[in-house]
Amino acid sequence: MNRTQEWTVRVDVSEEDGGATKAEAVLDTGTARLTGHGVAHCSPQDPDVPTIGDEVAASRAMRDVAAQLMSVADREIGEAGAGPADGPVPPPYAWSDATA
Repeated sequence: MNRTQEWTVRVDVSEEDGGATKAEAVLDTGTARLTGHGVAHCSPQDPDVPTIGDEVAASRAMRDVAAQLMSVADREIGEAGAGPADGPVPPPYAWSDATA
């Protein structure tokens, strides 16, 4: 079975007074939307480089979305009747990504 889908991720980043950078990542699969949040704080002794705060906050927001997506996949694997993996790799990571 061949199929192609396009999912989009939007990341909004904002900097607040006090050196905090916040990010919100939204994954839109066409049938579901997952929203993740991330925050970065600049240490007082570090130089203020806004790009670094943006990158850290955005990566944390996307990691939040990724964790949510993995939870959804894990639940759906169980609902599909897939049993636990017999091996060193625990579910849901045991879901095969091999191509036939």
